[in-house]
Amino acid sequence: MRNAMVGRREEVLMNQPAQPDRVVLQAPERLGSEHRLDFRRDVLERLAQAAADGATRITIDLRSTREVDASGLGVLVLLQKRARESGLTTCLRCTPPTVRHLLHLTQLEKLFEFED
Repeated sequence: MRNAMVGRREEVLMNQPAQPDRVVLQAPERLGSEHRLDFRRDVLERLAQAAADGATRITIDLRSTREVDASGLGVLVLLQKRARESGLTTCLRCTPPTVRHLLHLTQLEKLFEFED
């Protein structure tokens, strides 16, 4: 499994068993209007590469994410849409309660799978 920090151009390889069908991306601490463009660009690049490599699932790890605003939600929805178009499932991992609640309130929760 590859784990990459997106939005900061840092890539981290985790010492976990290889799972070539899954790409894991680390979301930034603040997923808002000021960080959305970098995050969006990096996620879409990695999504395209994952699809080309034959992955079936893309996971966004939100364990470090403390803030998400409307533009951050928009990026997550765009990612989910593009992933679906490429035949990939989108999963949100370690979603903080505040972010999960926001997804529930906006009725976007049903677009994603969740892992804790």
